[in-house]
Amino acid sequence: MPLELDPELKPAMEAYFANRPAPEARGDALAIRRQIETAMSAAAALPPVPGVSRSDFTATSADGAEIALRWLAPDGERSGSAVVWLHGGGMVFGDVDPCLPQAARLAAASGVPVLAVDYRCAPEHPHPAPVEDAYAASAWLHEHAAELGVDPARIAIMGESAGGGLAAGVTLLARERGLPLARQVLIYPMLDDRNIEPDPELESLATWSYDRNFTGWHALLGDLAGTADVPAIAAPARADDLSGLPPAYVDVGDLDIFRDEDIEYARRLAAAGTPVELHVRPGCPHAFESAVPEAAVAQRSQQDRIRVLRAL
Repeated sequence: MPLELDPELKPAMEAYFANRPAPEARGDALAIRRQIETAMSAAAALPPVPGVSRSDFTATSADGAEIALRWLAPDGERSGSAVVWLHGGGMVFGDVDPCLPQAARLAAASGVPVLAVDYRCAPEHPHPAPVEDAYAASAWLHEHAAELGVDPARIAIMGESAGGGLAAGVTLLARERGLPLARQVLIYPMLDDRNIEPDPELESLATWSYDRNFTGWHALLGDLAGTADVPAIAAPARADDLSGLPPAYVDVGDLDIFRDEDIEYARRLAAAGTPVELHVRPGCPHAFESAVPEAAVAQRSQQDRIRVLRAL
C-alpha cells in the first residue's frame, strides 16, 4: 500500500507541493537559507506570546565566540525544570529570533522556561561550532541555574530537525564532559550525513529533500561528509556507544526522509538501556505540525511534547 498524506494535511501539503519554488542546486546552502528566512519572516512579525517574558543573555562557546541566548519564562509559579531549545534550519539557517514565537508558545503551554540558543550555522561556521555553541548554552544554564530558579538536575535539551541532531550531539558531549541532562527531546532530528540517496517512496512527499540534506551536511562537514571520519557529535547516528544517555523522546512523521534514521536511533538508544518514547506519525512529512497546526495529528504531537516537558 503506498504512503499517503494524512487527510487533514493533504489539501495544504498538495498546495505547497504545487507552488513551492524551484529547488536549489545541490550545494547551495545560502539559497536554502534565503528560502527559510522568507518562510520564517511572517512568524517573526507575530506579537509576543502573552504570559511569557524574555531576557537576553550570552554564553561563551569553546572557541571564545559569544552566543546569544533568549530566556523565555512563563508567568506564574514554576516547578524548577527548564529546557534548552535548538531551532531547525538544516544546519544552514542561523538566527534564533524568527523562531522565538514557536519557543515562547512552548514555554506558555508547558509552564517550563525555555532557553533558546542562537547557535552559529554552516557554511560560515562548520562543525564543531554549532554543537559546541549548543553545549555552551547548556553549561551556561547549569552555571546560572540558581539565579534563574532552575534545578540543575531537571534541565532537558530539545531540538527540531537540525536542532534535534544538535541536541542529540550535545547529549554525547555532555556524557563525555560530565554535564547532567535530564532528558533529550528530539523532534524529527537530523542525525545521519549518509542519508542523501532518494527513496522513491518518499521523494515526492518530502518537504525537506534529499538534495537539501546533502547540502546541509556538506555545509556542516565539508569533505568529511559521507566518509568514515565523521565524528558522532556532528552526526549522532555515527555513535558506536549510546549507553549512559538521558531518557529520550523521539517524534517523526512516516513521510519524513529522517524517518528511518530516527527510528534506528531510537532502537539503538533502547538497546543501550536508555528509556525511549518513540512516535512515528502516519501521513506526516517533515515539519507537518507547522504546516497545519489545527490538524488532529499536529495537536496530538504537540500535546505529547508538552506532556514530556511538564513531566521534567
